[in-house]
Amino acid sequence: MHLITFFTNIIGVVTIGLVSIVSILGLICLSRSVYFQLWIKRRGYQRLNYFNGPWLTRITLILVAFWWGIGEVLRLTFVNGEGRFTSDRTWQENICKFYIISNLGFAEPGLFLLLAFLLNAALQKQELGTLNQKWNQKTIRAMFLICLPSLGWESCVVFIGPHVTSNNDQTSKLAQYWFSASVVHNGNVSCTYPLLSSIFLGAFYITLTIYMVFTGNQMLSLVINKGLRQRIYMLIFATVILLPRVILLGLSIVTWPGEIAHESLMFISFMILMIAAMVGIVILVYFPIADTFAIAAQEHVEMQANQTMII
Repeated sequence: MHLITFFTNIIGVVTIGLVSIVSILGLICLSRSVYFQLWIKRRGYQRLNYFNGPWLTRITLILVAFWWGIGEVLRLTFVNGEGRFTSDRTWQENICKFYIISNLGFAEPGLFLLLAFLLNAALQKQELGTLNQKWNQKTIRAMFLICLPSLGWESCVVFIGPHVTSNNDQTSKLAQYWFSASVVHNGNVSCTYPLLSSIFLGAFYITLTIYMVFTGNQMLSLVINKGLRQRIYMLIFATVILLPRVILLGLSIVTWPGEIAHESLMFISFMILMIAAMVGIVILVYFPIADTFAIAAQEHVEMQANQTMII
């Protein structure tokens, strides 16, 4: 028992630390995106609007990543329990339900939908893409609309599923695998992943992977810069590794929540998602802003050189 408690505490501390790193990265990207947008307007570099056109979408992406991180921390056994964030069993169960609906129903799909939209924006015509003032609003609206079925599905799984199966004795034992968002272990509530949620998430990631590979191949046919090609390959890799995460979530039903095997599966699946999210944020948010600053600095140097030659 002491070994299991120690192991779950270590995983909890490491998870909180990693979420903090992602949050710091997000704050850096958020501040740079806002600062750069204000800098463009103040300096009058209108040509650079093409590079920072999706700044509202990037900010929304960072905010969704923050929301995802909060859910990942709240679900931890390390956070919930006697003398911790909440020791009330009803609250612990509600937190687990909130996590399934919030993270699996909205944060994860929304995060990678925004990444896919940002990647696809480079293929659109300028008048239809990020230079269009309405592009950000349409993109953010599309993300929310696409996430609605996922939110509805997860809500039905968490709230309706257990009540349907409770009336049937033959299926009540299987309900915890298909619908349950939490189980009681050693007096505390441990969050679980309903199998139906994992199946739905898997279908979403398969569709997303096909879309990202198709879009990435289109961009590779247009890009000749070696550095940009490597970024596209990394984005495709970050999407493909999401499929093993879903497999791990599905396998979690064969392990007992709160035990070392279960916590290990959850931590590995979390690591996969975190790596994919960080790769996407760095490539589609941080790098474009850094590249644009470099272009702006080069233009500033050239303008100064021209003025010196004229004088």
